[in-house]
Amino acid sequence: MTDLNKLTLFQARQGLKSKKFTAPELVQSCLNRIKSLDKKLNSFVTIVEENALKQAKTVDINLPLGGIPLAVKDNYLTKDIRTTASSKLLDNYIAQYDATTIDKLKKAGAIIIGKTNLDAWAHGSSTESSDYGPTLNPWNTQHLPGGSSGGSAAAIAADETIISVGSETAGSIRQPAAWCGVVGFKPTYGRVSRYGIIAMKSSTDSPGPICKSVDDAATLLGIMSGHDPLDATSIDEDPWKKPESRQNLNGLKIGLPLSYFPSQIQPEVKEAILKAAEIFKKFGAQIIELPDVLDPKYSIAVYTILQRSEVSSNLARFDGIRYGHDRSFFGTEAKRRIMLGTYSLSAGYYDAYYLKAQKVRTLICQDFDKQFQKVDAIIGPVSPTTALKVGASKGQAMFGELQDMLVEPSSIAGLPGISIPCGFDKIALPVSLQIIAPQRREDLVYQIAKLFEDNTDYHLQRPTL
Repeated sequence: MTDLNKLTLFQARQGLKSKKFTAPELVQSCLNRIKSLDKKLNSFVTIVEENALKQAKTVDINLPLGGIPLAVKDNYLTKDIRTTASSKLLDNYIAQYDATTIDKLKKAGAIIIGKTNLDAWAHGSSTESSDYGPTLNPWNTQHLPGGSSGGSAAAIAADETIISVGSETAGSIRQPAAWCGVVGFKPTYGRVSRYGIIAMKSSTDSPGPICKSVDDAATLLGIMSGHDPLDATSIDEDPWKKPESRQNLNGLKIGLPLSYFPSQIQPEVKEAILKAAEIFKKFGAQIIELPDVLDPKYSIAVYTILQRSEVSSNLARFDGIRYGHDRSFFGTEAKRRIMLGTYSLSAGYYDAYYLKAQKVRTLICQDFDKQFQKVDAIIGPVSPTTALKVGASKGQAMFGELQDMLVEPSSIAGLPGISIPCGFDKIALPVSLQIIAPQRREDLVYQIAKLFEDNTDYHLQRPTL
């Protein structure tokens, strides 16, 4: 069987169990794809070919992910595998333990084939700020894959792996998934442990899957989730379980926020979202326009202040004494964020900036609570545009915040959300839809997304490489 790398998780599991192919053959297929494409795309920072093939020979394929190749965003600690956060400061850092999520995935039988590229320290939404060079979008290599999980999203879109994981702080799962035309599932804050993931903005960091289908992402999320005593912000619940899918949306009220269609929105993006709303309506959902949702522009200011403040604190540990190189290895973007964050937290400015931003964050959370009294879920665009051209982020200090402005509010509020393909623009770049639900309602996000995917074929389209 050829092109095993193109299989979904579900298809790969079926093939392994029925012995149509072996785990080493599946892993080798993905590694071959990486060898043929990655000099062009730069999705990976590190490849672990020898170790992956060795594990594939002995893996128990009866495990939930037994024999499945996994690409890991390079801000997850992976024991005995280099972890750089795409910064040369950590160029030679070998982690001594696995992040909790990685430990769970490995115990489920997943085989790490490599670590994927990201914006250095996850600071960005383009993957252009990586110290190892930018990742390119598989749909059009003159365009960006988004970020900061751009490497993971590009690897899935290019069929370099079967499954991957990313992390989201203000859109870094959903936005690159959208620009690369794949599925990105951001869980409720605390649903998946942050332990062992290099912290960026600890109060919103949310690890999650980036996959080829809604079912694949939901399956992966179930394995990744669950309470972790090593993470004080971890929700004290058993692992999330994927619910039964729905045949219709009868009785569901789905909100369409008018403020999620800003003046700068690309016309094809708006058109695709409104077409998606009609599909939901066809299956029995009531589409309710929400004219009073808090304008996402307020999230930009809130996120900028809070994120920089937490970055200033979290990056203080990288002093070159215990691990990594000294602080002269920080890139321009990291230095800019450290300085702005330190300023926001300093005496005389704390109340004016940081404290005020926290108060507005509370207002954003309260606004979602108010909207969810009217509707069960909310839909809208993931990003105002499709993938922008390479170089678009250069000299644009607020590039990430502007591209993430429609997903930042739900990340700030700790809500679950998903990005799923829903169309293409006039130059064949993917357009994606986001679905947001109240905290801990991943079940609703999954059911709505699954029904849409089952009745469209956007997720089946793949770039020609």
